Amino acid sequence: MRIASRTAGLATGAVLTSALLSAATTPATAYDPDPSYTVSYRDTDNCPCTLTDPIDNTYFKWDPNGYATKVELRGTSTNPGSAPPYLGKVEFHPYDEKLWIYDTRNDGDTFYVRITYRTSVDKAVTLGSYSAGGTSATVDTKVYDLDIPEGEHLNIWVYDDANGNDQIITAIGTP
Repeated sequence: MRIASRTAGLATGAVLTSALLSAATTPATAYDPDPSYTVSYRDTDNCPCTLTDPIDNTYFKWDPNGYATKVELRGTSTNPGSAPPYLGKVEFHPYDEKLWIYDTRNDGDTFYVRITYRTSVDKAVTLGSYSAGGTSATVDTKVYDLDIPEGEHLNIWVYDDANGNDQIITAIGTP
């Protein structure tokens, strides 16, 4: 009887372990529908300037011939008449070529950013996939130093998945 109990216990433990590992490796579900977004651009010849948002506002420094970009993402409101939840933001700061990504929801999902540009000799360059990570913090923030040559025209691609299969938006910027 003891052998049967131990075998049943081992089998149950194996099933539970398998289920836990499967749950831990299952990818987060993508936003469906895709988040809504707003894009703000600033010619940094006219900065310093501040753009407000519910997280920490955005401060762009003066950078001659730079073009700053801010993308804000909002989810779908579950309560009629209430504001959609703020999911996060992506900022490109031409001063020092910094990419800031904020994920402001602990919802098991995040978004990803890729940067593309063409060099002066018409070579295509792709950088990314960047994200803010996914911790239990209220707001996850990461800053990436992109070191992009001055004057390049950027495309900022925001995706709902790390593989770039579910595009949310493309915005522009210039370091």
